[in-house]
Amino acid sequence: MTDQPDLSPGEAVSQGSGVVVDLREYRNRKDPLPVTFHRKELDCILRIYGRMVGEGEWRDYAIDHTHEKAVFSIFKRSGEMPLFRVEKNPKLASKQGAYSVVNTHGMILKRGRELQQVLKVFDKVLKLVET
Repeated sequence: MTDQPDLSPGEAVSQGSGVVVDLREYRNRKDPLPVTFHRKELDCILRIYGRMVGEGEWRDYAIDHTHEKAVFSIFKRSGEMPLFRVEKNPKLASKQGAYSVVNTHGMILKRGRELQQVLKVFDKVLKLVET
């Protein structure tokens, strides 16, 4: 028996010159890391982005990393709303798929579990032209 009061989990204990903190509680309280795109995911997105820039359709992009999702925004001009957003939301991975492409109006154009399949929404369909 000690003369120190009982502490609830997560409370710090002063011992001499230092403070003892439960390491599990400290790690749980720490801010979670943001969701990011991996290198292979960015490679797929930037390959399509480069093709569309070459065609003169897109001009700028932005990447945002939050605690819930990662977003690659595509712009025609940098001062406007994004034309498209490629989003990665790991919380939806087991339900509808972690990846989605969203247009300016917020409508989901394609959603899935594999990024390459979702990015096929940007593939152009060839049309037959009669002369």
